[in-house]
Amino acid sequence: MPDPVPGGNVSAWRLDPRHRSYRFAVLFFVALLTFGSYFAYDSVGAIAPTLVTALGIGREAIGQMYTVYSVAAILSVFIGGLLIDRIGTRRASLLFSGLVTAGALIVAIAPNLWILYLGRFVFGWGSESLVVAQSAIFARWFKGKELALSFGIGLTLSRLGTLFSFNTEALIADYFRDYRYALWAAVLFCVASLLSNFIYNVLDSRGEKVLALKEEGGGDKIVLGDIKKFTSSYWYVTLLCVTFYSAIFPFTALSTDFFNTKWGLPMTAGSEGGFFSQVFYNIIHMFTTAGGTTTIIIFASMIFAPVFGQMVDRVGRRASMMVVGSVLMVPAFLIMGFTMVPPAFPMIMLGASFVLVPAAMWPSIPLLVEKNRVGTAFGLTTMIQNVGLAVFPLLNGFLRDTTENYTASMVMFSSLGLFGLLFAFALLRSDRRGGGVLEGKEGR
Repeated sequence: MPDPVPGGNVSAWRLDPRHRSYRFAVLFFVALLTFGSYFAYDSVGAIAPTLVTALGIGREAIGQMYTVYSVAAILSVFIGGLLIDRIGTRRASLLFSGLVTAGALIVAIAPNLWILYLGRFVFGWGSESLVVAQSAIFARWFKGKELALSFGIGLTLSRLGTLFSFNTEALIADYFRDYRYALWAAVLFCVASLLSNFIYNVLDSRGEKVLALKEEGGGDKIVLGDIKKFTSSYWYVTLLCVTFYSAIFPFTALSTDFFNTKWGLPMTAGSEGGFFSQVFYNIIHMFTTAGGTTTIIIFASMIFAPVFGQMVDRVGRRASMMVVGSVLMVPAFLIMGFTMVPPAFPMIMLGASFVLVPAAMWPSIPLLVEKNRVGTAFGLTTMIQNVGLAVFPLLNGFLRDTTENYTASMVMFSSLGLFGLLFAFALLRSDRRGGGVLEGKEGR
């Protein structure tokens, strides 16, 4: 996609798909596709204490809301990528955005817990498939150009959705004195992402005609025959992935309740004035609230992940970085489980872990498998990851309801961190035996 020569006229700047500004307009709207889904994903965790009281449910039910999402995500791995290949990224992305919005709507209007679970299932099916479609769109427009940059911007805007969810949902529920207003806010953000998708479709349709764009494959599709070709290093990365994410995300699902009940951190920062004034005040003072403390992990990844991603490319040491990141998890959870040390400090440790491990782990997979099996490798890792994300939120809630505190949960998460550390050491040893592919610069 050649850029036009400098000095192009105004109409070219606005309408010519060959112009760099047009490509970045596409980037902006495509990056917004998942903002709403990230916001809605953690909306139930952000107001967990409110939901427990209002619905008369246990914390295990909050975990189940995440579990049904992950069950849908497992199923979507087999179908989402195939559907993208069959009907194209434009129509597939609109379908997935529609499922995301419909799922969020069902959650908001659910008259009982079972309908709420149904909404989370529909939402999970659309959300995980939408991430696959978004990746295919980035490859369609930015392959050979600013592909890494496009993925970085997309991830940053997506995680802004999580940041806003944990720092505004409790305020919305408190301000309007009804938890459903918080769930409706999630619906509105999903609608906004759906509208962004329509705009992308218009831009992409024009770009396809002018630039003869090619469809990129759906990506994470599992071909069963490829699995037996994977090396032990790949399996160690996958096992580390499932233990790592099974500790991080199930923990954050109920961390707002944890910080509120154990340390007495408020759900909102509190402020006088109108609604938007309070929203602004809560975001500025986010790290003083229960939900805001959770977002220390997200905030760290948004700021430092691009830096560490570039560092991995320059210096290598991928397996070593995964070891260091895994080491940080174990004491972080134990400190929160057995001491009254302010949670911001162990959360900073988890934030560092959340930067180091993913920055080294995901780029390692293409280095460990043959090029024609990368899609299967990513799809299989994602599927196994979601098995853990289906099981451990449920266990977290069950342990909290059974023991009436979160100490047992912190032991469980620190144990996952310990297993992850063992897998990271095994990966380091396996990589050294295999020639140091992961430890070398740019995979050499």
